Amino acid sequence: MAERKMLAMDLGASSGRGIVGSFDGSKISLNEIHRFSNDPVMTVGGFSWDTLRLLHEIKAAILACSHSGGVDTLSIDTWGVDYGYIDPSGALLSNPYHYRDSRTDTVPSYVFENLISWKELYGITGIQSMKFNTFYQIIADKLNRPWLIDQASKLLNMPDLLGYLLTGEMKSEYTIASTGALLDAEKRTWAYELFDRVGIKRSLFCDLVEPGTVLGPLLPFIEEETGNTGVNVVKVGSHDTASAVLSVPATDSDFLYISSGTWSLMGIESPRPVIDENSLKYDFTNEGGVFGTIRLLKNIMGLWLEQECRRQWTREGTKYSFDELTGMALSSKPLQSIINPDDPMFSPAGNMPKRIREYCRATGQHVPESVGEIVRCIFESLALRYRWTGEKLEEMTARKYPAINIVGGGTKEETLSQFAADASGRYVVAGPVEATAIGNIAMQAIAAGEIGDVWQARSIIKNSFDVKEYAPDNRNRAAWDEAYGKFISLPERVTV
Repeated sequence: MAERKMLAMDLGASSGRGIVGSFDGSKISLNEIHRFSNDPVMTVGGFSWDTLRLLHEIKAAILACSHSGGVDTLSIDTWGVDYGYIDPSGALLSNPYHYRDSRTDTVPSYVFENLISWKELYGITGIQSMKFNTFYQIIADKLNRPWLIDQASKLLNMPDLLGYLLTGEMKSEYTIASTGALLDAEKRTWAYELFDRVGIKRSLFCDLVEPGTVLGPLLPFIEEETGNTGVNVVKVGSHDTASAVLSVPATDSDFLYISSGTWSLMGIESPRPVIDENSLKYDFTNEGGVFGTIRLLKNIMGLWLEQECRRQWTREGTKYSFDELTGMALSSKPLQSIINPDDPMFSPAGNMPKRIREYCRATGQHVPESVGEIVRCIFESLALRYRWTGEKLEEMTARKYPAINIVGGGTKEETLSQFAADASGRYVVAGPVEATAIGNIAMQAIAAGEIGDVWQARSIIKNSFDVKEYAPDNRNRAAWDEAYGKFISLPERVTV
């Protein structure tokens, strides 16, 4: 069998990569062919994505492929919720907002006071309440830029938008559409009755398609620009977490996963949405997965906390490597200071070390002063949040999950993986690192008929990439249990 070559365009919130995957019938191999920064822009009017720059970088990746033998297919995955508007002529109306833009800060309270209650909204969509959900962003547009919606013909999430700019075809892929509280979770269709109720026009939304759908060839002028490769664009699980979960090297359905990076997305695969009093109380989300699955998960702040601290220390004149930060953390006293990583005060960009100190001061804890103390606080707090999330998932599903599979770039933080095992008392299996790109490529192979289904894909992935196992260190069990008691007593929100 000739090796099939597939280009995964994996776009994260700070960088993007073009990775070529080759499948020889038994193993997948990877070759990074293009890497670039993804630099959002703060300007008059808000914080937005440089979409045309992203399009340029995708074309550069395709051109690089044309110089090395070409590829058969191309798929794009990105972060969730963000979108762009297309006008009746087919042009992009404006750059999409970044989900961390402040325009939605007060929108959820406005929605619940004037349009629909939180319980009703969750009952329809099953989506965790986060101020940047697509639903809230559209309401912000209606309030602040109504002329934009009036002029818009269609709304496309980021991977769908980039796919359209490459092919001229407008389709909304299910997994990315599911991230923004716009779908009826049970029916797995657009929540048209919700749109009618809050005044969002139905015509904005394109047909929903499943992962594995072929979008089509490149537009002729893009084909010419990029070396006449003849590549076809395919829809995969275009929410990056949907692709990452496909790559979890599990052997049965009872597994916990964490897609670890800027965010830690922790959950399970479920055959159906879980929308009940407990999922509402604990604020879990039901997002679409590949092959008709639901990703019942919790969005946890993740390594954003360390990344933003590192940026602040760089601004102050000292640039640390991540290895240096980990070394200083391990040299610091354990379990002195604990934060709730999901407190809203940690969401915006800015002086993260200062906020962590303020949080600890406000909650009567040891205030971490050194770099090592702050990083250790972040790692230990994330590990405790993972323990809480795993316990709530077991409670909601009445199932036991003996291990946690951590995939993605966050697996490079080996200390965090060990802390996750220690805090939860579960074995941790970490890897593969390039989980999202691997899942993207595996879905392309499934669409081509080269791989049969998700379980065959996971078996191939397990045999293709290394993983590392971490056993809980039970010598520290009592200390972690005591810290967990403190963690679950922290307030939901701290005011400083």
